[in-house]
Amino acid sequence: MMNVFDNILELIGNTPLVKLNGIMKEVPAAVYAKLESCNPGHSTKDRIAAHIIETAEKKGVLKPGATIVETTSGNTGFSIAMISIIKGYRCILAVSNKTKPEKIAYLKALGAKVYVCPADVPADDPRSYYEVAKRIAAETPESIYINQYFNELNIEAHYTGTGPEIWKQTKGKITHIFACCGTGGTLSGTAKFLKEQNPDIKVIGVDADGSVLKTYHETGVINYNEIHSYQIEGLGKNLIPGALLFDQIDEFIRVNDENSAFAARETALKEGVMGGYTTGAVVQALKQYSESHTFSAEDIVVLIFPDHGSRYISKIYNDEWMESQGFSIQNLEEVL
Repeated sequence: MMNVFDNILELIGNTPLVKLNGIMKEVPAAVYAKLESCNPGHSTKDRIAAHIIETAEKKGVLKPGATIVETTSGNTGFSIAMISIIKGYRCILAVSNKTKPEKIAYLKALGAKVYVCPADVPADDPRSYYEVAKRIAAETPESIYINQYFNELNIEAHYTGTGPEIWKQTKGKITHIFACCGTGGTLSGTAKFLKEQNPDIKVIGVDADGSVLKTYHETGVINYNEIHSYQIEGLGKNLIPGALLFDQIDEFIRVNDENSAFAARETALKEGVMGGYTTGAVVQALKQYSESHTFSAEDIVVLIFPDHGSRYISKIYNDEWMESQGFSIQNLEEVL
């Protein structure tokens, strides 16, 4: 039977699970990647954008011709802009200045109005992309603010979608799940579902060097001294998202810019999978985790690959950019 759909939004979800055969040979477990780039907006954020918007429609909060406002590092914005086109909404997005020009161009090509805000300011600073989005939503008639960082529907989208998909795809045999934490919704919703099926499944969150999430998980305290700028987009935070269920996470692994960039490049060259910067981060997290934890041949490990590498061509897949950051391409050649 041919795959025929009424519109592009019907392609959201049911993404494939693909075994990684080259990059993690030193790990005896079977390692699989959940390829969220196979969503029509090329990222896992399609799931939450569709779920939040459709829920708002059912509740009567979103009226025809309304405006959707959101804070985004890029991917959620792509998803909202795409959905807005199909459903007839206006889309206004606030992004940080870490967002590459091609991402901003992509958002504008999908009809979004984009505000670029400084990344290196506190979350409650009126210039931050969080506060700018809140202000725009408050000032814009007939608008809603998606607020993915503190929206429980972010969690629910993955609890009802990503988690059940992985459970079914692994026939309930999954032993470990690794996912990056930005808003926290992907890992939290997926973990909650999987833990309900089998509480022994190990849930590993991936955090960025420069973010506060790992230490907060371990101590319950935000260490503001840990906060510094970093290059990985959509990973880590300088605040504690309400969509992050810390009680569902067994451990956090913190990764840095350089190792994550090399891991993404290595994944492309060894697996043929062009993943984004956070794909490299989750691969690097498994590498670091395996240095202190033992896997068996019976273990089934799932890594959620959040988006596609085409959005990072001028960044991690650009040798000049890598060298400008002090990431020696010779190091990549040595790894390979």
